[in-house]
Amino acid sequence: MAGLRLGPLLRYVDGSSATVWAETDGPGTVEVRCPDGAGGTSGTFQVCGHHYALVRVTGLAPGTATPYEVHVDGERVWPLAREPFPSFPPSVIRTPADDDRARISFGSCRWASPPTGEPDPVGPDALDALAKRIAADPEGERPDVLLLLGDQVYADETSDATKEWLAARRDLDEPPGSQVADYEEYTHLYYESWLDPQVRWLLSTVPTCMIFDDHDVIDDWNTSASWVEDMRATSWWRERVLSGLMSYWVYQHLGNLSPADVDADPVYAAVREAPDGTGALRDLAARAEADATAVRWSYRRDFGRVRLVMVDSRAARVLEEGRRSMLDRDEADWLRAQVFDDRGSYDHLLVGTSLPWLLPHLVHDVEVWSSALCRGDKGPRWARLGEKLRRAADLEHWSAFPDSFAELAELLADAGSGPDAPATVCVLSGDVHHAYVAEPSWPGRAEPEARVVQLTCSPVHNSIPASMRVGFRFGWSAAARSLGRVFRRHGGLGRPPVGWRRTGGPWFGNQLMTLATRGRSAVLRLEHAQEERAGVRLRRVMERRLSR
Repeated sequence: MAGLRLGPLLRYVDGSSATVWAETDGPGTVEVRCPDGAGGTSGTFQVCGHHYALVRVTGLAPGTATPYEVHVDGERVWPLAREPFPSFPPSVIRTPADDDRARISFGSCRWASPPTGEPDPVGPDALDALAKRIAADPEGERPDVLLLLGDQVYADETSDATKEWLAARRDLDEPPGSQVADYEEYTHLYYESWLDPQVRWLLSTVPTCMIFDDHDVIDDWNTSASWVEDMRATSWWRERVLSGLMSYWVYQHLGNLSPADVDADPVYAAVREAPDGTGALRDLAARAEADATAVRWSYRRDFGRVRLVMVDSRAARVLEEGRRSMLDRDEADWLRAQVFDDRGSYDHLLVGTSLPWLLPHLVHDVEVWSSALCRGDKGPRWARLGEKLRRAADLEHWSAFPDSFAELAELLADAGSGPDAPATVCVLSGDVHHAYVAEPSWPGRAEPEARVVQLTCSPVHNSIPASMRVGFRFGWSAAARSLGRVFRRHGGLGRPPVGWRRTGGPWFGNQLMTLATRGRSAVLRLEHAQEERAGVRLRRVMERRLSR
Protein backbone atom coordinates (compact mmCIF):
# COMPACT_ATOMS: atom_id res chain seq x y z
CA MET A 1 0.00 0.00 0.00
CA ALA A 2 1.28 3.45 -0.89
CA GLY A 3 1.71 6.10 1.79
CA LEU A 4 1.69 9.90 1.78
CA ARG A 5 5.10 11.35 0.94
CA LEU A 6 4.28 15.07 0.72
CA GLY A 7 1.16 17.18 1.13
CA PRO A 8 -1.74 17.40 1.06
CA LEU A 9 -1.80 20.89 -0.44
CA LEU A 10 -5.13 22.66 -0.75
CA ARG A 11 -4.92 24.56 -4.06
CA TYR A 12 -7.97 25.73 -6.03
CA VAL A 13 -11.18 26.45 -4.08
CA ASP A 14 -14.49 27.87 -5.28
CA GLY A 15 -18.02 27.83 -3.86
CA SER A 16 -18.64 24.12 -4.39
CA SER A 17 -15.36 22.39 -5.26
CA ALA A 18 -11.63 22.28 -4.54
CA THR A 19 -8.46 20.57 -5.69
CA VAL A 20 -6.09 18.81 -3.31
CA TRP A 21 -2.55 17.90 -4.43
CA ALA A 22 -0.55 15.07 -2.91
CA GLU A 23 2.59 13.03 -3.51
CA THR A 24 2.57 9.37 -2.54
CA ASP A 25 5.45 6.91 -2.18
CA GLY A 26 4.02 4.53 -4.75
CA PRO A 27 1.20 4.15 -7.29
CA GLY A 28 -2.30 4.07 -5.89
CA THR A 29 -5.69 5.72 -5.58
CA VAL A 30 -5.93 8.93 -3.55
CA GLU A 31 -9.26 9.84 -2.00
CA VAL A 32 -10.34 12.98 -0.13
CA ARG A 33 -13.20 12.29 2.29
CA CYS A 34 -15.39 14.83 4.10
CA PRO A 35 -17.86 13.90 6.85
CA ASP A 36 -20.80 15.46 4.97
CA GLY A 37 -20.27 13.23 1.94
CA ALA A 38 -18.28 15.66 -0.18
CA GLY A 39 -15.06 14.27 -1.62
CA GLY A 40 -13.20 13.03 -4.65
CA THR A 41 -10.88 10.32 -5.93
CA SER A 42 -7.97 10.22 -8.36
CA GLY A 43 -5.41 7.68 -9.41
CA THR A 44 -1.77 8.73 -9.23
CA PHE A 45 0.43 9.65 -12.18
CA GLN A 46 4.17 9.06 -12.38
CA VAL A 47 7.05 11.41 -13.21
CA CYS A 48 10.69 10.36 -12.81
CA GLY A 49 9.76 7.55 -10.42
CA HIS A 50 7.60 9.80 -8.21
CA HIS A 51 3.84 9.49 -7.85
CA TYR A 52 1.34 12.35 -7.61
CA ALA A 53 -2.38 13.00 -7.57
CA LEU A 54 -4.56 16.06 -8.04
CA VAL A 55 -7.91 15.22 -6.48
CA ARG A 56 -11.01 17.21 -7.38
CA VAL A 57 -13.29 17.54 -4.37
CA THR A 58 -16.96 18.14 -5.21
CA GLY A 59 -20.19 18.46 -3.26
CA LEU A 60 -19.03 21.30 -1.01
CA ALA A 61 -21.49 23.96 0.14
CA PRO A 62 -20.74 27.69 -0.21
CA GLY A 63 -19.66 29.50 2.93
CA THR A 64 -18.69 26.38 4.87
CA ALA A 65 -15.58 25.02 6.56
CA THR A 66 -15.44 21.29 5.90
CA PRO A 67 -12.81 19.07 7.54
CA TYR A 68 -11.27 16.44 5.32
CA GLU A 69 -9.12 13.33 5.44
CA VAL A 70 -6.86 11.84 2.79
CA HIS A 71 -6.89 8.09 2.11
CA VAL A 72 -4.58 6.13 -0.16
CA ASP A 73 -5.88 2.76 -1.31
CA GLY A 74 -8.48 2.92 1.43
CA GLU A 75 -6.09 3.63 4.30
CA ARG A 76 -6.12 7.01 6.05
CA VAL A 77 -2.82 8.87 5.61
CA TRP A 78 -3.90 12.39 6.66
CA PRO A 79 -4.10 13.74 9.31
CA LEU A 80 -0.86 12.15 10.42
CA ALA A 81 -0.93 10.25 13.68
CA ARG A 82 2.57 11.16 14.78
CA GLU A 83 3.67 14.28 16.68
CA PRO A 84 3.31 17.20 16.29
CA PHE A 85 0.31 16.75 14.00
CA PRO A 86 -2.21 15.61 16.64
CA SER A 87 -1.86 19.08 18.17
CA PHE A 88 -3.00 20.78 14.96
CA PRO A 89 -6.71 21.31 14.27
CA PRO A 90 -8.25 19.34 11.41
CA SER A 91 -7.43 20.50 7.92
CA VAL A 92 -10.51 22.15 6.44
CA ILE A 93 -11.68 23.36 3.04
CA ARG A 94 -13.29 26.78 3.46
CA THR A 95 -15.49 27.68 0.53
CA PRO A 96 -16.32 31.33 -0.15
CA ALA A 97 -19.81 32.52 0.67
CA ASP A 98 -21.83 34.44 -1.87
CA ASP A 99 -20.64 37.80 -0.55
CA ASP A 100 -18.18 40.52 -1.50
CA ARG A 101 -15.39 39.90 1.01
CA ALA A 102 -11.94 38.49 0.35
CA ARG A 103 -8.69 38.28 2.30
CA ILE A 104 -5.52 37.73 0.26
CA SER A 105 -2.09 37.31 1.87
CA PHE A 106 1.09 37.40 -0.18
CA GLY A 107 4.87 37.37 -0.07
CA SER A 108 7.88 35.75 -1.72
CA CYS A 109 11.37 34.38 -1.18
CA ARG A 110 11.31 31.54 1.33
CA TRP A 111 14.30 29.49 2.34
CA ALA A 112 13.31 26.25 3.99
CA SER A 113 13.21 26.50 7.77
CA PRO A 114 15.78 24.38 9.65
CA PRO A 115 14.57 21.33 11.56
CA THR A 116 12.73 22.04 14.81
CA GLY A 117 15.13 22.93 17.61
CA GLU A 118 17.96 24.05 15.35
CA PRO A 119 18.95 27.74 15.22
CA ASP A 120 17.49 29.71 12.31
CA PRO A 121 20.17 31.90 10.67
CA VAL A 122 17.62 34.18 8.97
CA GLY A 123 15.10 34.59 11.76
CA PRO A 124 11.55 33.32 12.24
CA ASP A 125 9.55 32.10 9.25
CA ALA A 126 6.44 34.19 8.47
CA LEU A 127 4.59 31.08 7.25
CA ASP A 128 5.33 29.28 10.52
CA ALA A 129 3.93 32.30 12.36
CA LEU A 130 0.80 32.35 10.20
CA ALA A 131 0.27 28.64 10.80
CA LYS A 132 0.59 29.10 14.54
CA ARG A 133 -1.96 31.92 14.58
CA ILE A 134 -4.53 29.98 12.57
CA ALA A 135 -4.00 26.80 14.60
CA ALA A 136 -4.53 28.72 17.85
CA ASP A 137 -7.85 30.13 16.62
CA PRO A 138 -9.23 27.95 13.80
CA GLU A 139 -12.46 29.97 13.61
CA GLY A 140 -10.66 33.29 13.57
CA GLU A 141 -9.09 35.35 10.82
CA ARG A 142 -7.32 33.48 8.04
CA PRO A 143 -6.51 34.21 4.39
CA ASP A 144 -8.94 33.07 1.74
CA VAL A 145 -5.85 32.49 -0.41
CA LEU A 146 -2.09 32.71 0.06
CA LEU A 147 -0.16 34.03 -2.94
CA LEU A 148 3.47 32.85 -3.11
CA LEU A 149 5.12 35.21 -5.57
CA GLY A 150 8.34 33.40 -6.39
CA ASP A 151 11.42 31.65 -5.01
CA GLN A 152 9.44 28.88 -3.32
CA VAL A 153 12.65 26.84 -3.51
CA TYR A 154 16.27 27.87 -4.01
CA ALA A 155 17.89 25.63 -6.59
CA ASP A 156 21.14 27.61 -6.50
CA GLU A 157 21.46 28.29 -2.74
CA THR A 158 21.10 25.00 -0.91
CA SER A 159 21.20 24.39 2.84
CA ASP A 160 24.04 22.59 4.61
CA ALA A 161 21.79 19.56 5.06
CA THR A 162 20.99 19.48 1.35
CA LYS A 163 24.66 19.86 0.46
CA GLU A 164 25.39 16.75 2.53
CA TRP A 165 22.57 14.88 0.77
CA LEU A 166 23.88 15.97 -2.64
CA ALA A 167 27.43 14.94 -1.75
CA ALA A 168 26.19 11.44 -0.97
CA ARG A 169 24.86 10.99 -4.51
CA ARG A 170 27.46 12.80 -6.70
CA ASP A 171 30.77 14.66 -6.74
CA LEU A 172 30.22 18.29 -5.74
CA ASP A 173 33.52 19.26 -7.35
CA GLU A 174 31.80 18.74 -10.70
CA PRO A 175 29.33 21.33 -12.04
CA PRO A 176 26.84 22.42 -10.86
CA GLY A 177 28.46 21.74 -7.50
CA SER A 178 26.18 22.21 -4.51
CA GLN A 179 23.33 23.49 -6.67
CA VAL A 180 20.64 21.04 -7.73
CA ALA A 181 21.22 19.19 -10.99
CA ASP A 182 18.15 17.11 -11.87
CA TYR A 183 14.53 16.31 -11.11
CA GLU A 184 15.33 14.04 -8.17
CA GLU A 185 17.30 16.82 -6.50
CA TYR A 186 14.42 19.25 -7.07
CA THR A 187 12.08 16.87 -5.26
CA HIS A 188 14.44 17.04 -2.29
CA LEU A 189 14.11 20.83 -2.19
CA TYR A 190 10.33 20.59 -2.03
CA TYR A 191 10.49 17.96 0.71
CA GLU A 192 12.87 20.12 2.71
CA SER A 193 10.61 23.14 2.36
CA TRP A 194 7.09 21.69 2.58
CA LEU A 195 7.65 18.95 5.18
CA ASP A 196 8.18 21.61 7.85
CA PRO A 197 5.29 20.62 10.19
CA GLN A 198 3.78 24.09 10.56
CA VAL A 199 4.04 24.85 6.86
CA ARG A 200 2.75 21.41 5.87
CA TRP A 201 -0.38 21.90 7.98
CA LEU A 202 -0.80 25.49 6.75
CA LEU A 203 -0.65 24.43 3.09
CA SER A 204 -3.21 21.71 3.80
CA THR A 205 -5.83 24.19 4.99
CA VAL A 206 -5.18 27.54 3.25
CA PRO A 207 -5.53 27.61 -0.56
CA THR A 208 -2.42 28.74 -2.44
CA CYS A 209 -1.55 30.30 -5.78
CA MET A 210 2.10 30.27 -6.89
CA ILE A 211 4.41 31.62 -9.57
CA PHE A 212 8.14 31.06 -10.08
CA ASP A 213 10.93 33.61 -9.93
CA ASP A 214 14.60 33.19 -10.73
CA HIS A 215 15.85 31.08 -7.78
CA ASP A 216 13.28 28.40 -8.55
CA VAL A 217 15.65 27.75 -11.47
CA ILE A 218 18.78 29.93 -10.98
CA ASP A 219 19.66 33.47 -9.95
CA ASP A 220 18.90 36.01 -12.72
CA TRP A 221 17.23 33.38 -14.88
CA ASN A 222 16.69 34.80 -18.41
CA THR A 223 18.50 38.07 -17.75
CA SER A 224 19.58 38.51 -21.39
CA ALA A 225 20.13 36.68 -24.66
CA SER A 226 23.89 36.47 -24.04
CA TRP A 227 23.23 35.08 -20.53
CA VAL A 228 21.09 32.30 -22.04
CA GLU A 229 23.76 31.60 -24.65
CA ASP A 230 26.43 31.28 -21.96
CA MET A 231 24.26 28.97 -19.86
CA ARG A 232 23.41 26.73 -22.80
CA ALA A 233 27.12 26.28 -23.47
CA THR A 234 27.63 24.57 -20.10
CA SER A 235 27.45 20.82 -19.62
CA TRP A 236 24.80 20.92 -16.89
CA TRP A 237 22.33 23.69 -17.77
CA ARG A 238 19.92 21.77 -19.99
CA GLU A 239 19.20 19.10 -17.38
CA ARG A 240 18.87 21.79 -14.72
CA VAL A 241 16.41 24.00 -16.57
CA LEU A 242 14.29 21.11 -17.86
CA SER A 243 14.12 19.61 -14.37
CA GLY A 244 13.24 23.00 -12.92
CA LEU A 245 10.35 23.47 -15.33
CA MET A 246 9.15 19.89 -14.95
CA SER A 247 9.14 20.08 -11.16
CA TYR A 248 7.47 23.50 -11.27
CA TRP A 249 4.65 22.07 -13.39
CA VAL A 250 4.13 19.20 -10.94
CA TYR A 251 4.59 20.93 -7.59
CA GLN A 252 3.33 24.44 -8.31
CA HIS A 253 1.68 25.11 -11.68
CA LEU A 254 -0.82 22.25 -11.83
CA GLY A 255 -2.53 23.36 -8.64
CA ASN A 256 -2.87 26.94 -9.90
CA LEU A 257 -5.37 25.83 -12.54
CA SER A 258 -9.13 25.67 -12.24
CA PRO A 259 -10.75 22.25 -12.78
CA ALA A 260 -11.87 23.38 -16.24
CA ASP A 261 -8.32 24.42 -17.13
CA VAL A 262 -6.97 21.12 -15.81
CA ASP A 263 -9.47 19.22 -17.96
CA ALA A 264 -8.42 21.24 -21.02
CA ASP A 265 -4.67 20.74 -20.46
CA PRO A 266 -3.35 18.23 -23.04
CA VAL A 267 -0.13 17.74 -21.08
CA TYR A 268 -2.06 16.71 -17.96
CA ALA A 269 -4.08 14.27 -20.07
CA ALA A 270 -0.92 12.82 -21.61
CA VAL A 271 0.82 12.47 -18.24
CA ARG A 272 -2.24 10.80 -16.72
CA GLU A 273 -2.77 8.39 -19.59
CA ALA A 274 0.84 7.20 -19.82
CA PRO A 275 2.26 4.57 -17.46
CA ASP A 276 5.13 7.03 -17.00
CA GLY A 277 4.48 10.68 -17.80
CA THR A 278 8.14 11.73 -17.72
CA GLY A 279 8.50 11.91 -21.50
CA ALA A 280 5.42 14.06 -22.06
CA LEU A 281 6.42 16.44 -19.31
CA ARG A 282 10.02 16.63 -20.47
CA ASP A 283 8.78 17.51 -23.97
CA LEU A 284 6.74 20.37 -22.48
CA ALA A 285 9.76 21.66 -20.58
CA ALA A 286 11.96 21.44 -23.69
CA ARG A 287 9.44 23.46 -25.70
CA ALA A 288 9.18 26.07 -22.96
CA GLU A 289 12.96 26.41 -22.67
CA ALA A 290 13.41 26.78 -26.42
CA ASP A 291 10.54 29.19 -27.12
CA ALA A 292 8.98 31.65 -24.70
CA THR A 293 5.70 31.56 -26.62
CA ALA A 294 5.29 27.78 -26.45
CA VAL A 295 3.88 27.49 -22.92
CA ARG A 296 1.76 29.87 -20.83
CA TRP A 297 2.55 29.78 -17.13
CA SER A 298 0.39 32.86 -16.39
CA TYR A 299 -3.16 32.34 -15.15
CA ARG A 300 -6.22 34.14 -13.83
CA ARG A 301 -8.27 33.58 -10.70
CA ASP A 302 -11.38 35.41 -9.49
CA PHE A 303 -12.15 35.58 -5.77
CA GLY A 304 -15.63 37.02 -5.56
CA ARG A 305 -15.25 40.68 -6.53
CA VAL A 306 -11.44 40.45 -6.68
CA ARG A 307 -9.61 39.48 -9.86
CA LEU A 308 -6.06 38.13 -9.78
CA VAL A 309 -4.05 37.95 -13.00
CA MET A 310 -0.77 36.18 -12.20
CA VAL A 311 1.86 37.07 -14.77
CA ASP A 312 4.93 35.03 -15.69
CA SER A 313 7.71 37.63 -15.72
CA ARG A 314 10.54 35.07 -16.12
CA ALA A 315 9.92 32.52 -18.87
CA ALA A 316 7.77 34.73 -21.13
CA ARG A 317 10.57 37.20 -21.91
CA VAL A 318 11.81 38.20 -25.34
CA LEU A 319 15.57 38.69 -24.92
CA GLU A 320 16.85 39.72 -28.35
CA GLU A 321 18.47 43.16 -28.09
CA GLY A 322 16.33 45.71 -29.90
CA ARG A 323 13.20 43.60 -29.25
CA ARG A 324 13.53 43.01 -25.52
CA SER A 325 10.26 42.73 -23.65
CA MET A 326 9.19 41.28 -20.33
CA LEU A 327 6.26 39.52 -22.05
CA ASP A 328 6.04 38.20 -25.57
CA ARG A 329 3.29 39.70 -27.71
CA ASP A 330 0.80 36.88 -27.17
CA GLU A 331 1.37 37.03 -23.43
CA ALA A 332 0.90 40.81 -23.32
CA ASP A 333 -2.31 40.53 -25.34
CA TRP A 334 -3.53 37.75 -23.02
CA LEU A 335 -2.86 39.97 -19.99
CA ARG A 336 -4.88 42.85 -21.46
CA ALA A 337 -7.70 40.49 -22.36
CA GLN A 338 -7.90 39.13 -18.78
CA VAL A 339 -7.95 42.64 -17.33
CA PHE A 340 -10.80 43.84 -19.55
CA ASP A 341 -12.88 40.67 -19.65
CA ASP A 342 -16.23 41.54 -17.99
CA ARG A 343 -14.52 44.39 -16.18
CA GLY A 344 -17.61 45.43 -14.25
CA SER A 345 -17.65 42.06 -12.49
CA TYR A 346 -14.79 42.95 -10.13
CA ASP A 347 -14.06 45.77 -7.68
CA HIS A 348 -10.34 45.14 -7.21
CA LEU A 349 -7.72 44.13 -9.78
CA LEU A 350 -4.54 42.38 -8.63
CA VAL A 351 -1.70 41.92 -11.10
CA GLY A 352 0.75 39.42 -9.61
CA THR A 353 4.30 39.60 -10.94
CA SER A 354 7.29 38.28 -9.04
CA LEU A 355 9.35 41.34 -10.02
CA PRO A 356 8.26 44.83 -8.90
CA TRP A 357 7.04 47.23 -11.54
CA LEU A 358 7.97 50.35 -9.54
CA LEU A 359 11.42 50.30 -7.91
CA PRO A 360 13.47 52.85 -5.98
CA HIS A 361 14.11 55.66 -8.46
CA LEU A 362 17.87 55.22 -8.65
CA VAL A 363 17.52 51.49 -9.32
CA HIS A 364 14.97 52.21 -12.05
CA ASP A 365 17.19 54.78 -13.75
CA VAL A 366 20.27 52.56 -13.64
CA GLU A 367 18.30 49.66 -15.14
CA VAL A 368 16.98 51.82 -18.00
CA TRP A 369 20.49 53.23 -18.58
CA SER A 370 21.99 49.73 -18.61
CA SER A 371 19.39 48.55 -21.13
CA ALA A 372 20.34 51.44 -23.44
CA LEU A 373 24.02 50.54 -23.17
CA CYS A 374 23.36 46.86 -23.88
CA ARG A 375 21.25 47.82 -26.88
CA GLY A 376 24.34 49.50 -28.32
CA ASP A 377 23.22 53.12 -28.03
CA LYS A 378 26.70 54.20 -26.85
CA GLY A 379 28.74 51.78 -28.94
CA PRO A 380 30.17 48.25 -28.51
CA ARG A 381 32.50 49.03 -25.60
CA TRP A 382 29.67 50.48 -23.54
CA ALA A 383 27.47 47.55 -24.60
CA ARG A 384 29.95 45.07 -23.12
CA LEU A 385 30.13 47.14 -19.93
CA GLY A 386 26.35 47.32 -19.77
CA GLU A 387 26.00 43.54 -20.00
CA LYS A 388 28.58 42.99 -17.25
CA LEU A 389 26.79 45.50 -15.05
CA ARG A 390 23.37 44.00 -15.82
CA ARG A 391 24.49 40.57 -14.65
CA ALA A 392 26.56 41.73 -11.68
CA ALA A 393 23.89 44.03 -10.24
CA ASP A 394 20.76 41.99 -11.12
CA LEU A 395 19.42 44.71 -13.42
CA GLU A 396 16.54 42.73 -14.91
CA HIS A 397 13.27 44.03 -13.48
CA TRP A 398 10.47 45.69 -15.46
CA SER A 399 12.52 48.89 -15.77
CA ALA A 400 15.25 46.90 -17.59
CA PHE A 401 12.61 46.31 -20.28
CA PRO A 402 11.57 49.97 -20.85
CA ASP A 403 8.95 49.27 -23.53
CA SER A 404 7.28 46.68 -21.31
CA PHE A 405 7.44 49.05 -18.33
CA ALA A 406 5.64 51.71 -20.38
CA GLU A 407 3.10 49.24 -21.76
CA LEU A 408 2.23 48.00 -18.28
CA ALA A 409 1.89 51.62 -17.12
CA GLU A 410 -0.60 52.26 -19.90
CA LEU A 411 -2.52 49.06 -19.17
CA LEU A 412 -2.83 49.87 -15.46
CA ALA A 413 -4.02 53.41 -16.19
CA ASP A 414 -6.58 52.11 -18.70
CA ALA A 415 -7.72 49.42 -16.26
CA GLY A 416 -8.28 52.04 -13.56
CA SER A 417 -10.18 54.49 -15.78
CA GLY A 418 -13.73 54.75 -17.05
CA PRO A 419 -17.22 54.10 -15.73
CA ASP A 420 -16.55 50.42 -14.91
CA ALA A 421 -13.20 51.05 -13.23
CA PRO A 422 -12.42 49.02 -10.10
CA ALA A 423 -11.77 50.74 -6.79
CA THR A 424 -8.13 49.62 -6.67
CA VAL A 425 -5.52 48.32 -9.08
CA CYS A 426 -2.68 46.64 -7.17
CA VAL A 427 0.58 45.27 -8.55
CA LEU A 428 1.71 42.53 -6.14
CA SER A 429 5.43 41.66 -6.18
CA GLY A 430 8.33 40.33 -4.14
CA ASP A 431 11.95 39.54 -5.05
CA VAL A 432 13.78 42.54 -3.53
CA HIS A 433 13.88 41.38 0.12
CA HIS A 434 12.08 44.34 1.59
CA ALA A 435 8.52 45.69 1.60
CA TYR A 436 7.16 49.01 0.43
CA VAL A 437 4.18 50.78 -1.07
CA ALA A 438 4.61 53.03 -4.12
CA GLU A 439 1.99 55.03 -5.99
CA PRO A 440 2.26 56.19 -9.62
CA SER A 441 1.04 59.32 -11.37
CA TRP A 442 0.56 59.88 -15.09
CA PRO A 443 1.78 63.28 -16.32
CA GLY A 444 -0.06 64.40 -19.40
CA ARG A 445 -3.21 62.31 -18.92
CA ALA A 446 -6.10 62.20 -16.52
CA GLU A 447 -5.38 60.24 -13.39
CA PRO A 448 -7.24 56.91 -13.13
CA GLU A 449 -10.38 56.81 -11.01
CA ALA A 450 -9.01 53.69 -9.29
CA ARG A 451 -6.21 53.93 -6.76
CA VAL A 452 -3.19 52.30 -8.40
CA VAL A 453 -0.45 50.99 -6.09
CA GLN A 454 2.67 48.87 -6.20
CA LEU A 455 2.66 46.51 -3.19
CA THR A 456 5.97 44.74 -2.67
CA CYS A 457 6.52 42.19 0.09
CA SER A 458 9.53 39.93 0.63
CA PRO A 459 11.04 37.91 2.11
CA VAL A 460 8.79 35.40 3.80
CA HIS A 461 11.89 33.70 5.21
CA ASN A 462 15.26 34.96 4.07
CA SER A 463 17.79 37.69 4.80
CA ILE A 464 19.20 40.89 3.35
CA PRO A 465 22.76 42.18 3.96
CA ALA A 466 23.11 45.47 5.81
CA SER A 467 24.73 47.01 2.74
CA MET A 468 21.62 46.26 0.65
CA ARG A 469 19.40 47.79 3.32
CA VAL A 470 21.40 50.99 3.12
CA GLY A 471 21.31 50.87 -0.67
CA PHE A 472 17.55 50.44 -0.89
CA ARG A 473 16.93 53.22 1.63
CA PHE A 474 19.24 55.52 -0.33
CA GLY A 475 17.61 54.50 -3.61
CA TRP A 476 14.38 56.23 -2.58
CA SER A 477 16.05 59.46 -1.47
CA ALA A 478 16.12 62.87 -3.20
CA ALA A 479 19.88 62.55 -3.64
CA ALA A 480 19.41 59.21 -5.38
CA ARG A 481 16.85 60.72 -7.73
CA SER A 482 19.37 63.40 -8.68
CA LEU A 483 22.02 60.75 -9.29
CA GLY A 484 19.57 58.81 -11.40
CA ARG A 485 19.10 61.81 -13.66
CA VAL A 486 22.85 61.72 -14.34
CA PHE A 487 22.53 58.16 -15.65
CA ARG A 488 19.53 59.11 -17.76
CA ARG A 489 21.39 62.05 -19.32
CA HIS A 490 24.41 59.87 -20.12
CA GLY A 491 22.16 57.35 -21.84
CA GLY A 492 20.27 60.04 -23.74
CA LEU A 493 17.05 58.95 -22.04
CA GLY A 494 13.93 60.92 -21.29
CA ARG A 495 11.68 60.82 -18.26
CA PRO A 496 9.78 57.62 -17.48
CA PRO A 497 6.18 57.56 -18.72
CA VAL A 498 4.95 57.65 -15.13
CA GLY A 499 6.12 59.33 -11.96
CA TRP A 500 5.84 57.62 -8.60
CA ARG A 501 6.47 58.14 -4.93
CA ARG A 502 7.03 55.79 -2.06
CA THR A 503 4.11 56.06 0.36
CA GLY A 504 5.11 53.29 2.76
CA GLY A 505 8.33 51.62 3.89
CA PRO A 506 10.88 50.42 3.29
CA TRP A 507 10.34 47.66 5.85
CA PHE A 508 12.86 44.89 6.42
CA GLY A 509 12.34 41.48 7.99
CA ASN A 510 10.48 38.23 7.37
CA GLN A 511 6.98 39.43 6.54
CA LEU A 512 3.59 39.01 4.88
CA MET A 513 1.17 41.53 3.41
CA THR A 514 -2.59 41.01 3.52
CA LEU A 515 -5.19 42.80 1.44
CA ALA A 516 -8.68 42.60 2.93
CA THR A 517 -11.52 43.72 0.66
CA ARG A 518 -15.19 44.31 1.35
CA GLY A 519 -17.16 45.65 -1.56
CA ARG A 520 -15.14 48.54 -2.95
CA SER A 521 -13.15 49.09 0.24
CA ALA A 522 -9.66 47.64 0.69
CA VAL A 523 -7.39 47.59 3.72
CA LEU A 524 -3.70 46.69 3.52
CA ARG A 525 -1.78 45.18 6.43
CA LEU A 526 1.91 44.33 6.82
CA GLU A 527 3.02 41.90 9.54
CA HIS A 528 6.49 40.84 10.66
CA ALA A 529 7.43 37.44 12.08
CA GLN A 530 8.95 37.79 15.54
CA GLU A 531 10.34 35.27 17.99
CA GLU A 532 8.92 35.68 21.49
CA ARG A 533 8.86 33.61 24.67
CA ALA A 534 5.66 31.91 23.59
CA GLY A 535 7.15 31.21 20.15
CA VAL A 536 6.98 32.87 16.76
CA ARG A 537 4.12 35.25 16.03
CA LEU A 538 3.08 37.86 13.46
CA ARG A 539 3.23 41.47 14.68
CA ARG A 540 1.33 44.18 12.85
CA VAL A 541 3.67 46.84 11.47
CA MET A 542 1.32 48.83 9.24
CA GLU A 543 -2.34 49.00 8.37
CA ARG A 544 -3.99 51.48 6.01
CA ARG A 545 -7.00 51.92 3.79
CA LEU A 546 -6.21 51.74 0.07
CA SER A 547 -9.55 52.49 -1.57
CA ARG A 548 -10.29 56.16 -2.15
